Amino acid sequence: MRGSMNWSVIAAGKSGGRILVQSLAREFGPQGVHCAHAIIDGGIDEPEAAHAADNDATPDGKLGPYAIAEAYWHLHIQHKSAWGQEIDLRPFNEKF
Repeated sequence: MRGSMNWSVIAAGKSGGRILVQSLAREFGPQGVHCAHAIIDGGIDEPEAAHAADNDATPDGKLGPYAIAEAYWHLHIQHKSAWGQEIDLRPFNEKF
């Protein structure tokens, strides 16, 4: 969606993945295949990452695994008359 300082190493690949999903959606959507791109933009709150600081040390400053799973489930159960092609998940306090 946007490039950020210190993340140029993955910028081209990430934007390429987004365009690939758009192409796949146009190719396979008519056959009933739902193709979508998920952007997980932030740290994930999981026990092994307890040593990593939250986003500004704010409660809920990292993405909750269950919240991510809910978003994916919602994408999965969408009615084909209103398929979403992209979800963009980030913590509430992310600095744009």
